[in-house]
Amino acid sequence: MASNFFKKNQNNKDIKIFKNNRLNYLMAIIFLIFIAIAYKLYYLQIIENEKYSALAQQQHNIYNELKAERGNIYLKENIGFYPVAINQDYASIYINPRALSEEDILKILDHVYNIFHKESVEKEVDEFLKQQQEEELNNELNYINTLDLSEEEKNSKREEIINNRKNLQSNIEWIEFQKTKRELEIKERQQNIVNEYFIKVNVRNKYSRLVKRKLSRDDLLNFYFQVLREDFSLDSVSDLNIKNGKIFLSDGRDITLEIKGVSISWESLRYYPEKEIFSNVLGFTNLENIGNYGLEGFFDHELSGQDGFLVGDKGTYQGKKIIIDKREYQAPVNGQNLVLTIDYAIQLNICQKLKEAQVKHQFDSGSIIVMEPQTGKVLAMCLWPGFDANNYQEVEDSKIFDNQVVSYQYEPGSVFKTITMAISIDQEKINPNTFYEDKGQVTIKGWPKPIKNSDYSTKGGHGWVNMNYVLENSLNTGAIFAASQVGSEIFTDYLRKFGFGERFGIELSSESPGNINSLLSGQVKDIDFATASFGQGIAVTPLQMISSYATLANRGVLMKPYIVEEILDENNQTIKKIEPQVIRQVVSEQTAETVSAMLVNVVENGHAQKSQIEGYYVGGKTGTAQIPSPSGGYLEDQYIHNFIGYAPISDPKFVMLVKFDNPKTSVYAEGTVVPVFGEIVDFLLKYYQIPKEKK
Repeated sequence: MASNFFKKNQNNKDIKIFKNNRLNYLMAIIFLIFIAIAYKLYYLQIIENEKYSALAQQQHNIYNELKAERGNIYLKENIGFYPVAINQDYASIYINPRALSEEDILKILDHVYNIFHKESVEKEVDEFLKQQQEEELNNELNYINTLDLSEEEKNSKREEIINNRKNLQSNIEWIEFQKTKRELEIKERQQNIVNEYFIKVNVRNKYSRLVKRKLSRDDLLNFYFQVLREDFSLDSVSDLNIKNGKIFLSDGRDITLEIKGVSISWESLRYYPEKEIFSNVLGFTNLENIGNYGLEGFFDHELSGQDGFLVGDKGTYQGKKIIIDKREYQAPVNGQNLVLTIDYAIQLNICQKLKEAQVKHQFDSGSIIVMEPQTGKVLAMCLWPGFDANNYQEVEDSKIFDNQVVSYQYEPGSVFKTITMAISIDQEKINPNTFYEDKGQVTIKGWPKPIKNSDYSTKGGHGWVNMNYVLENSLNTGAIFAASQVGSEIFTDYLRKFGFGERFGIELSSESPGNINSLLSGQVKDIDFATASFGQGIAVTPLQMISSYATLANRGVLMKPYIVEEILDENNQTIKKIEPQVIRQVVSEQTAETVSAMLVNVVENGHAQKSQIEGYYVGGKTGTAQIPSPSGGYLEDQYIHNFIGYAPISDPKFVMLVKFDNPKTSVYAEGTVVPVFGEIVDFLLKYYQIPKEKK
């Protein structure tokens, strides 16, 4: 009995202890949960307070970014402003792949190809097949050269091949074969383009995929017309209209036209009405509206303005979200507008002349710049090749974006002899009638080869001649003689006064300072000093060269070149007017007049006679410079031709530089740049209605 009693008592005690342990465990768990909840509340309400407050506010607030409008770029006209860079609304087309079958997507993409790619593809194919035929002909003709035949037999074979090719043009079977070949080539390219689009848009887990961006109003209407013409019996694009960003029938019915699975969005982007004419001056903005190159790059901050924003309480009205209380608002500040110094008529003329000259002389690149010497205003600036700033992404080589007038440096050649003469005359070491004996070549200490005149092989030495003769006949030895009279230190000091080796700060991106380092060292080598006197061994920019001549045209005063004359606010009210800025007096007025008279002699009697204009005194100088090789020395049979001059000489209205890089039709500048200069001068004198100064 006792034993059973003790066992029962022990069991009760164990049960009691077990129950107490369970209670302790439960209380411990509850305590830990309480601690965890307390910590979570502390974490949410104290540590992450700002984050979750912001998330909560998003349920009730609305935030809108208010985009600033980019400033315009204008030319000034008598009646107001002429825009050359403005903003325009562009459309983007999106496809919802979830709403369309693959067949439907391909149908839409076929329309995209036909509207936006077909014409260019056909041109590319025609050019490709033309080149292919030319290569086939050249291969056949080249094969004749490998045959062991007499020259007479080879010529006969070549003539036979050329005649056979001509006869093919009327062969029906050959014509049909070429037609089929063309169709297959076009079809293959079409499939490749459509497939590229299809891979990009056919993403089934997406609701919106971009098909085409930056479409003009006309492009968008054409797209809708092509897709919907059968469904709505449309006769022409004029049956459609755009209102509030949507497509409507233009017959007065308030019917919005939609393409299943297609949506449109709009954005304001840059538009350049003149396309190529101002491209290297303006630069362009990318799809993010950020300025690149030219004025767009240099003035990007001023043109961009400052975006604003709106934060308000959000509510609904008739199922639509509305702002019911404006809490924070910052108005956008639109960008400033620029007014350029460029004259539209002059710009149009020089661009046309440059384009015609390229066709005639086949140069690699070229530039023309016209400046007003009394102020430093750039009146016109045109480069070849240019680009359509509206379609900058189609340019294959980004070097085309560079404005070579300000960013590229070159060895100027004989146009630099004018500057050498001005320096020595200003130091009163020579005058136009100073004589020296020209032997056609001169030996420079420390240099193994004599430096020769360009005509040494045909004329040898010219004998005793004066400085007028030196400039007229562009004698290297005469330039060396003139520079030697002042010495390298004074010579270099003058070059820096003229602006060489330094940036002017013109309002265009990537201005280069040039390179006259060979003359800046402690001990200038005799050969470097000698070659610099006639424009070799140093590097300058076209802007520096035209500014140096403008200094002479402006009675020895160097003006800062500039291309923006006014900055306006969004209402076209003047914020800042840029006034002409004198940099320094470089040479005396008498020196400038003396050198100007010498330049007239060059045009009347020297290598620049093709730039003469009846009834006017025109001054100028040619330059034909070798092109440095990347591996050292100079490239063989490749030259830079440039001509710089001004008129009328008594009171120059303009100074102009014409520069062609590696023209293929003539070795010397007098056959390429000089005639172009003369044609433009003739236009400018008539444009400014300048009276004739001689009979």
